[in-house]
Amino acid sequence: MTYDNDNPFAKILRGELPAQKIYEDAETLAFMDIMPRSPGHCLVIPKRPSRNILDADPAVLTALIQTAQKLSKAVMTAFQADGVRIAQYNEPASGQTVFHLHIHVIPCFAGRSLGPEGGPMEKPDILAENARKIREALEAADAES
Repeated sequence: MTYDNDNPFAKILRGELPAQKIYEDAETLAFMDIMPRSPGHCLVIPKRPSRNILDADPAVLTALIQTAQKLSKAVMTAFQADGVRIAQYNEPASGQTVFHLHIHVIPCFAGRSLGPEGGPMEKPDILAENARKIREALEAADAES
C-alpha cells in the first residue's frame, strides 16, 4: 500500500483545499474536523507523507503525539471538556477513510454521547469559532509557560 499524494490532507498541506487551521509547527498541522463528533473535534497530521502508523517514521510519530498532547490540553480548556478522546485508525478494516496519518482529538463531556463518525458537516462559521477558541487556549498556555 502506497501513499496517495492526492488524498485530502495532502491537498490541505499544499493549500489546495481549505481548512480551519489551529496550530502549525515544522513537523505537524492541526485543523478542525469538518464532520465533528463533538464541538472542538480536531485533527493532527504530520507534514511528511505517511499513509498511517504502519509506515510512519518514528520521528514523525514523536512530533505527532506531542502536538496531539498540546491540542488535547487546549480543547479541554477551550470547551471546558470533562475528558478527551484520542483516536487513530489504520487501514480500511479499522475505519481509516483518509489515507494520510492523522490523530483525532475529540473533547468529551460527562453524560453526553459523541456524534456519529462521518456525521453531518459542520457549518463553516461554527468551525471558525471553535478554531478561534482553541487557538486562544493555545496562546494562553504558551503565555503561562
